[in-house]
Amino acid sequence: MSIPVVTLGAAASAFVPGLEQLRGPVTVVRRCDDVAELIAACQSGLARAAILAPGATELTVSLVTRLRFAGVVVVALADDAPEPEPPGLEGIAYVDRNVAPAALADAVSLAVERFDAEDSRPRGSLAYADPLDLPETVVAAAPRSPEGDDPPGAGRVIAVWGPMGSPGRTIVAINMAAELAAAGTSVLLVDADTYAASIGPSLGLLDESAGLAQACRIADQGGFTAAALDRIAVSIAIRGGRLRVLTGITRADRWPEVRPAALSHVPGAARALAGVTIIDCGFCLEADEELSFDTLAPRRNGATLRCLELADDVVAVGGADAIGVPRLVKALTELVEIVPTTAPRVVFNRVRAAAVGRSPESQLREAWARFGPASGIAAFLPVDHAAADQALLAGTALLETAASSPLRRAIADLADVPVSDRRRQRSVRAPRREVFGQHR
Repeated sequence: MSIPVVTLGAAASAFVPGLEQLRGPVTVVRRCDDVAELIAACQSGLARAAILAPGATELTVSLVTRLRFAGVVVVALADDAPEPEPPGLEGIAYVDRNVAPAALADAVSLAVERFDAEDSRPRGSLAYADPLDLPETVVAAAPRSPEGDDPPGAGRVIAVWGPMGSPGRTIVAINMAAELAAAGTSVLLVDADTYAASIGPSLGLLDESAGLAQACRIADQGGFTAAALDRIAVSIAIRGGRLRVLTGITRADRWPEVRPAALSHVPGAARALAGVTIIDCGFCLEADEELSFDTLAPRRNGATLRCLELADDVVAVGGADAIGVPRLVKALTELVEIVPTTAPRVVFNRVRAAAVGRSPESQLREAWARFGPASGIAAFLPVDHAAADQALLAGTALLETAASSPLRRAIADLADVPVSDRRRQRSVRAPRREVFGQHR
């Protein structure tokens, strides 16, 4: 049976006459002019293998992952194969650029056979973040664990998520991370919101570079380690501890830089770098990019879905009012349907009698028991606008500007760092911010 092949680049296209003269197992079905045409041809089921010329395109994790999920083997013409293969780029068949057409056809056939022989490949580790409408007969290859040269880490990853309407995701993420860091835990705080990243400004880190985008660019080259993550992250002082921060994109239109395949490397490296990683996620779970009928379209919500899929724990934050409660109920139903591996902990923020009625916690529990999912409410965070404004103005966490705030105490309990078990601090004023690291 003939193997349909597409080519990209002049050097690859030069093999077409020789391959066709063989009348053997390889048939060139299209010569692609650019990467977009290559991916479109592969995802349409037109090809089983892609022959790439040297310099025709950069072999990135995002490109290779998408082709392999479409059931396409990547055959790269090169002078020498890299040793060792960069993490995330394993499985590429490297062939000498001066090889004879018959040897190239044999290499393509062998690569396809090896691809089909991998029976243990689970379909779609990116299924939630980057869904593809693949034929039932195609068994896609999942990318390998993206942990670079680091051994698997034992750190936990916590995703802080909530529906639209600014329920307080960022303030919960920042202060959970700050409480853990001040208690002596090694913590990494990541801003993965592709709509309104705000952790950097909230902590006074007005840097023009975007740490997460930089990390994704490095990861897309095929290797990302805890050491690289440590160089990118900014380290700030928090009440005697240090908190690493990976800032988000500086403008909303930079969201295509945060692709799910590259973002997958960040939690793996974070587990080896920090004991706890807290990710501030975006709100939207809708796969609206599918409505464009363009399989090449980047998926803006893929970053959120990927973080939720990889997280060990999900904290779902909702507003404690007549709008926030039903909005959270609907959003949690959508979350479980789209990412069924999640088991979110429900947190109600800005709890106040003026919005709910007398005994607001009892009112919320009763309403949740009637209309909410089976999971219970993990925490109630009281409203404290003065403390939140003071912390935002100082560019720091609540424990540095309002240590006695009930909101601060509630978030500390949510992070399993009871304030009563912590050493008392002598000063309630926010110290001068000390930054130990900067973006490169």
